[in-house]
Amino acid sequence: MAASSRSAREAKRRIQQMEAKRELRREQEKRRKRDNIIAAGAGAAAVVLAVVLQLTAFAGNPTEEEFAAAEAGLTSPSATPSTPATNGPNIPAPDTAAGKVFTGEMTLNGSVLGVEIDGTKAPQAAAVFKTLTDEGFYNGSACHRLTTGEAFGLLQCGGASAAADPDYTWGPLENTPADNTYPAGTIAVARSGDNAYGNGKQFFVVYKDTVIPADSAGGYTVVGKVTSGMEAVDAIAAAGITPGSSAADGAPVQPVTIDSVSLK
Repeated sequence: MAASSRSAREAKRRIQQMEAKRELRREQEKRRKRDNIIAAGAGAAAVVLAVVLQLTAFAGNPTEEEFAAAEAGLTSPSATPSTPATNGPNIPAPDTAAGKVFTGEMTLNGSVLGVEIDGTKAPQAAAVFKTLTDEGFYNGSACHRLTTGEAFGLLQCGGASAAADPDYTWGPLENTPADNTYPAGTIAVARSGDNAYGNGKQFFVVYKDTVIPADSAGGYTVVGKVTSGMEAVDAIAAAGITPGSSAADGAPVQPVTIDSVSLK
């Protein structure tokens, strides 16, 4: 009778142990699924954050775009239906720069950059840049914006803020990269979003290889390049952006002024 009781207790204990193991496995499986969901959500959030940082780095001028439009990979110049595909009389004609390559210097905070403006690839943009330079427009203007993303680095110049001059807009887009990649040293024209005739007076200097998704109008006109002195822009970027800005987009910590620009 005693042996029978012990056997019953032993059997009951084994059943309890088995049940405990099953419960442990169930909890482990729930935890594994929960962790996978959290990990997937974190991964998706990281991707979204990277895209948002990349696109919002151009909020305003250039502009923030919807990711779907950016993914469309549109690079052919075209104007939006609401925007006339013509330039006003105050915009210089492209034939003043067509077939010409201008070389010169741009001085930022006392540091000299060698620059080249290519009218063979972007005659309209080169005509605008050369005219504004000859008029002294850029002398004393600010480089008001810096982006410091891992693969999204540029310094935007030619104004006190991202706001464009509504009385000085022009097009079309020219020399936009088919792969949306802007190599370090690129000088490109800032514009309003989804508007091939939304180019203005502002431009940006790319200091690291950067991918900028095209919008419904296309990419950004590459007008030239920095040929020497990029270390000055690198130093501005290394100093970072002002506290209170977004993680990768804001005003440079070190205020940047274009002392002068000259082209010949």
